[in-house]
Amino acid sequence: MQQITKRFSLLIVSLLFASFACMAQNNQPVMKTYVIERDIPGAGQFSPEKLKDISKTSCTVLKEMGPQIQWIQSYVTGDKIFCVYKAENIELIKEHAKKGGFPANAIYEVSTVISPATAN
Repeated sequence: MQQITKRFSLLIVSLLFASFACMAQNNQPVMKTYVIERDIPGAGQFSPEKLKDISKTSCTVLKEMGPQIQWIQSYVTGDKIFCVYKAENIELIKEHAKKGGFPANAIYEVSTVISPATAN
C-alpha cells in the first residue's frame, strides 16, 4: 500500500508540471507547492453532495486565511484524498487542516516537477 501511495504521489507531482510555481516577482513571497495526503476512510464512495460540502468548508477557511494559501485541486481515491496546494509555508497548510477539520496525515513540499516532456 505504501508503494501505491508513493507512486500515486509521484503521479500527482508530475501532473503539476503546468502549475509549478517559479520565483515570485515584485518582492512577493514565494508560493511553494505542496501535496497533502489525507487518510479519509471511504472517501472514494462519498456522494457528490458530501464532496461539495467538504469543498465549501475548505474554500471558506481559505477565504478567511487570505491569499498566502491556495487550493489547486484534489484527487479522491478509495480511502485517501491527495490535495495540491500552493502556500508560503507548511505552517499554513497545517493551519488550514486544523481550521477545516481535515486530516493532514502527510505533507510533501514539491521540489521539482517532471513529466514525459522531461525525457526530451
